[in-house]
Amino acid sequence: MALLRFAPSPTGPLHLGGLRMALYNYLYAKKTNGKWILRIEDTDATRFVPGAVDGIRGALQWAGLEYDYGPGKEGPHAPYYQSERRDLYQTYAKNLLESGHAYRCFCTQDTLTETREKLARSGSNLTYDKRCLHLTDEEVARRLRAGHKSTIRLNDTILPDRQPTQDLVFGDVRDAHLSLSTDPILLKSDLFPTYHLASVVDDYEMGITHVLRGEEWLPSLPLHLDLYACLKLPSPQFAHIPILLNPDGTKMSKRNGDVQVIDFIRRGWEPEAILNWLALAGWGARHKPASPSSSPPSPPLHWQTQQAPDSTQIMTVADMIAEFDLTVLTHRSTSLDPGKLEYINKQHVARASSTPEGLHELAERVHEQVKTAFPHCHHTNIENIKRVISLLEGRLTNIRDIPKHAPYLFIDPDLSTDEAGAMLKRVTPEQRTQALSAMSSSLRSPAFDSPESWTTPELHRLLHEEQKRSNVPLKPFMTTIRHALTGMKDGPAIVDIMHFLGRDRTLERFN
Repeated sequence: MALLRFAPSPTGPLHLGGLRMALYNYLYAKKTNGKWILRIEDTDATRFVPGAVDGIRGALQWAGLEYDYGPGKEGPHAPYYQSERRDLYQTYAKNLLESGHAYRCFCTQDTLTETREKLARSGSNLTYDKRCLHLTDEEVARRLRAGHKSTIRLNDTILPDRQPTQDLVFGDVRDAHLSLSTDPILLKSDLFPTYHLASVVDDYEMGITHVLRGEEWLPSLPLHLDLYACLKLPSPQFAHIPILLNPDGTKMSKRNGDVQVIDFIRRGWEPEAILNWLALAGWGARHKPASPSSSPPSPPLHWQTQQAPDSTQIMTVADMIAEFDLTVLTHRSTSLDPGKLEYINKQHVARASSTPEGLHELAERVHEQVKTAFPHCHHTNIENIKRVISLLEGRLTNIRDIPKHAPYLFIDPDLSTDEAGAMLKRVTPEQRTQALSAMSSSLRSPAFDSPESWTTPELHRLLHEEQKRSNVPLKPFMTTIRHALTGMKDGPAIVDIMHFLGRDRTLERFN
């Protein structure tokens, strides 16, 4: 059974790139009938942000991405905070020391900086001169007894043989050790591990079978595989996901406030629409093996390409699970297009409002915002908001747009706006008077005394009969009626608005 992990650092609010990574772990786990863990990588105390873990958990809960094990869901892999697993890392670091695959380094930060600069001036690719590698056991013991601080470094001069580096997304990966720092630090002087050691130890100890993480860690994959080999541990399968970019092409970051998940929650976007949008970002062509194979795919040249989902295809979470395949991911970073989110969200709003349960949930979510927008209105109850959402079907990009799109459904229209004034520029005062008088007169007749008579077919018949009887051309007649009812040039059909407002409110506006 596949076991995956999403391992964010609590250094700020979860951003869209992090949510997408959590989504892919969730989809892969569900696709393979596996499970996934939320693990908090909090070994860097200097970057810890109070409340960040609660924010991450809240964002995942909002999105409906329920993890199987993690904070608040204890299980066989606890603890789920790396800061509570420090003894493990020290034990594994000691094993590396004893096997000769690691050594203690006593160099100060100033010494390391000076050494790095000297090596760079000489044209060397090294970042450290390995001076502490040559210390005798007696000298190491003497310095430790004297209280000298040390780090533990990997000894990359005696690495064991291992299989070539493979990735489920990128295929064969060049073992680019030269791009890494020389003898990378595994355990810092404060006895906290670096990401390299902690992730390897935790993934093994937790039984992780598949690691889905950002492409920025791809250059470190050879190092991590070396660590597994040095520790004589089996490694999981790796899939590095191309990163998301901001619309301007810059790398997405927690420091960039407009990509934080909490902002999208506050703006009222549909959770499933956000997931739909993120899932398809970088979802390229689908690959199928030319012949059946039992081994996990890493896309070689002989694979056949098939049609991939369109980047605005409307998908439920169930659809995403059914369609998800690591081989559909492109090898390039992808910019998020806000316009696609608007289209996708509009479709998800329409889909949700098509069922009684979904419509009620939408109304409940926007209820407080509508009440705040119209504090003195008596028409902001849940049932009325449900009618508004249904009336605006196909027009709502975001349910929080209700006060902007249709204020006239709650309060009297503002006829002093530029938009309202522009509507009457092609309507003469006489045409306006005739249209309003004709409609008012008919609506006051006994034929509309009972609620049963206030139906859209009857209102449609009345509207067109009165237009013909008034001798006002169709366009100025309809413009006059829409102006009086809404003060806005666009909106639902006039008869639908009248039906929603009811007889008394409609007559008030005509008057």
